Amino acid sequence: MKSKIWIVLITLLVSVINMNINIQANESTYKIKRVPAEWEPQEAIWMQWPGYWEKDYELTFAKITNIISRYEKLHILYASDQIYTEAQKSIRDIGSDPQQKNIYWHKVPNDNAWMRDNGPVYVLNDNELRIQNWNFDAWGGAFGSDIPFNLDNEVPDKVGEILGLPVDQIEIVHERGNLEFNGSDTVMLNWSALGDPNRNLNYNKQQAERDLKTHFGVTKVIFIEGIPDGDLTKGHIDGIARFIGLRTVVVVQCTTHSLCQPGSKDAEIYDNAAKMIKEAGFSVIREPIEGFVKHNGQMFDTNYMNWLVGNGFVIVPGFGNQDTDSQAKSRIESYFPNRDVHLIEMLSSWAAGGGVHCHTNDQPAFSKSK
Repeated sequence: MKSKIWIVLITLLVSVINMNINIQANESTYKIKRVPAEWEPQEAIWMQWPGYWEKDYELTFAKITNIISRYEKLHILYASDQIYTEAQKSIRDIGSDPQQKNIYWHKVPNDNAWMRDNGPVYVLNDNELRIQNWNFDAWGGAFGSDIPFNLDNEVPDKVGEILGLPVDQIEIVHERGNLEFNGSDTVMLNWSALGDPNRNLNYNKQQAERDLKTHFGVTKVIFIEGIPDGDLTKGHIDGIARFIGLRTVVVVQCTTHSLCQPGSKDAEIYDNAAKMIKEAGFSVIREPIEGFVKHNGQMFDTNYMNWLVGNGFVIVPGFGNQDTDSQAKSRIESYFPNRDVHLIEMLSSWAAGGGVHCHTNDQPAFSKSK
């Protein structure tokens, strides 16, 4: 009789243990930490309107504003009343309405017009949307030691206050423009930027991989390497390789028509990136550089990789070269067949280091489930 009782008790105990294991397994299944991909539904896009030193970009910003606000909400930060007044005029000058319902203006101190890099990283953590504020030091001082950045470093905190979202401080210097996510298990970036000693002294790949997996919830980190000629960001990924789907990446390619000739140092950077990404298990499409342009005494390859994806649209940086612009538009339409592709000439911005992706910061849509 006693032995039967013991058998029953042991059976019950095993059942309880198995039940707890299953509950814990189910809980861990539903605890998801990830950074949504750019092509997923967005709540809004954010920008910092250019100030005195960046006034050359105002026409570009007005055109970007006009397009984005047709499709989704646009939040614009401005540092002063004068900048606000000038921004309103710039938008009206192209026949658009700066006060239309999709545009939200916020007086927030900031230093530059490149909100991709100093702005928030949005992370879905289980049933919560959180903001990460990675340290920002103006690209490791690459554009000059006199470039201010303290106000930019606080922008994610200000955005968190506006949206009522929690903000996590990440004590690592990095820029959002050097992060490409597939929305699931992978982040892709250029180690030459993150590992720059002017950003993060004595930081190594092993530490970085652990940190990136922890902060973003990814299981795979793809580090490409190399600094394209003249790139003061030290090779942000959004000028080299972009996810266009869960398992598909577009990688730039030098041609005989570009400044970066096949076999050159830059070509080697791009080719090695494509090889590495393919070896990591992704399909790779090469995006050819089919020409170059001259602007204000500088020569630039027509690299169209710095596009912005939004709700139903894509904005692509244009170079004022009718042939390469139209060919690039057709290619990018094939990458995003269900979106309207708009091309904006933005050489004044490109000459300073980037295009539309660099100027914008997308906020993913989020609906808290009950």
